[in-house]
Amino acid sequence: MKRTALGLIALLTLTGTLMADGAAAYKKCAACHGAQGEKAALGKSKIMNTMTKDEIVVSLKGYKDGTYGGAMKGLMKGQVAAMSEADMTAVAELIGK
Repeated sequence: MKRTALGLIALLTLTGTLMADGAAAYKKCAACHGAQGEKAALGKSKIMNTMTKDEIVVSLKGYKDGTYGGAMKGLMKGQVAAMSEADMTAVAELIGK
């Protein structure tokens, strides 16, 4: 029983460490998209907090691989280049509806 409890604690600790922090990942986005994703970045983007979580993840992945975006495609590709899928999902969970 003691081993099981210790194993569970270790697993929960490791899982928590591996989970992305949406607020930390979103920090650099807030300058253009607003603190709550309420702004059209540079007057050109969709308003993030009106998008579903899935739409946000699809758009971020698309920006990263170059398959998504209009006028801001090049700029956004650089912004999301270092984001992991876990980061993208965490941002979507934080901002999306």
